[in-house]
Amino acid sequence: MLVRELMSTPAVTVRPDASVKEAARQLTEHGITAMPVVDRAGALVGVISEADVIRDAVLPDQRAHERPVYLTDGPYGTRVRDVMSHFPLSVRTDADLAAAAELMTGTAVKSLPVVERGVVVGMVSRRDIVAVLARSDQRIEGEVDELLRSAGLDVSVEVVDGVVVLDGPEETHQQEMARVLVGTVQGVVGIRFGRRPASRGHGGASGG
Repeated sequence: MLVRELMSTPAVTVRPDASVKEAARQLTEHGITAMPVVDRAGALVGVISEADVIRDAVLPDQRAHERPVYLTDGPYGTRVRDVMSHFPLSVRTDADLAAAAELMTGTAVKSLPVVERGVVVGMVSRRDIVAVLARSDQRIEGEVDELLRSAGLDVSVEVVDGVVVLDGPEETHQQEMARVLVGTVQGVVGIRFGRRPASRGHGGASGG
């Protein structure tokens, strides 16, 4: 699966000269944890996250301390450019979703800006991928079956915990075609070829 097939678009963005309060409002309003910071041309210049917004922004409550906590005189980060991450990670629209997932699991980043020709066009997040993995086996099976039949492949399909088991085809080139097609369906975590296991009866043979 490619990033462009899952990304949220258009991306919620903010300008570097916007106030941190405005950024906090947008994060809250859209229910997101981070958003790209873009220039006038839409090019990515940074990312601002919830952590960036709250860093040094909450005043200490004197009631929680035995001794007075004195505040500094600043400078305070009041603009997005003052608190944003200036070297953001990003992915392209044609990137493999597996690579984006690996990038997010290998870092503290929960979401990635998606760029095309240098311009931010969307966002992909851990939550997006989790939502795909949560799709029901029945729904995945129906989509795989329809996709393979539309390609002229006579294949029996079964899906168990996101793993697609294909009974047929026999020819190697048709198996490769099936593998490519099945890999485009959201929620598929594995593909294998083999016959369905025979169903077992409830009675069973009694020993004696």
